[in-house]
Amino acid sequence: MPPSDDAPVRTRDAPTPSGPDSFTAHLWQASLPIHERILGHPFLAGLTAGTLPDEVFRRYVVQDSHYLKGFARALALAAGRATDDEDVVFLATAGAEAITVEHELHASFISAFGMSPADVDDTPRNPTTTAYVDFMLAHTAAGRYPEALAAVLACFWIYREVGRELVAEGSPVPRYQRWIDTYASDEFSAQVDRLLEIVDRHAATLGDEGRNRFAQIWLQGCRYEWRFWDAAFHDETWPV
Repeated sequence: MPPSDDAPVRTRDAPTPSGPDSFTAHLWQASLPIHERILGHPFLAGLTAGTLPDEVFRRYVVQDSHYLKGFARALALAAGRATDDEDVVFLATAGAEAITVEHELHASFISAFGMSPADVDDTPRNPTTTAYVDFMLAHTAAGRYPEALAAVLACFWIYREVGRELVAEGSPVPRYQRWIDTYASDEFSAQVDRLLEIVDRHAATLGDEGRNRFAQIWLQGCRYEWRFWDAAFHDETWPV
């Protein structure tokens, strides 16, 4: 059950490279109730208002560092399952860039909090981070190629749309503004559009069962994205 302290929601349709009748457009429509909850979450509201406590953002950055390492591995596994050379190059490059983000964007945040990379490594992954990473790795390692694409799609697409929403408001806190600008950038948006084009191309080869399976995995990824911010906000830990 979502927390009762969510802020008022904001949402809009997300354009897709293949148009309003594409498979990805239908995926986005199916995810709108989750996306609305994401945009209304107090974590994101605190970023733009500048009121998010440093400790909450620190928890998020540490867990995101753990997550991005798993995400990079998931992209590498997805690249290994790709059937098109261009897809292999895109996914493998995206995996390498995920590691670059972890080292460049997060390193400055972690240093500002007086932490070292060793401190981050010594901090356990919380339940949500563990579950989300395992979810991605399971589908990219053992699923068919479309299922691998579905498992990594939410991190790209949700963050792009969150960045687009938040950049219009901005943040008075420089580190929060830098985070927003990263995901609102034209470079990141072009990367997302490329992945959406790949998804639409492969969706054309799937039957109804395959498309339904893809949508189920995509929606589960969206739910994990909501939980990731919520876990940091509420200091989720292992109960035992």
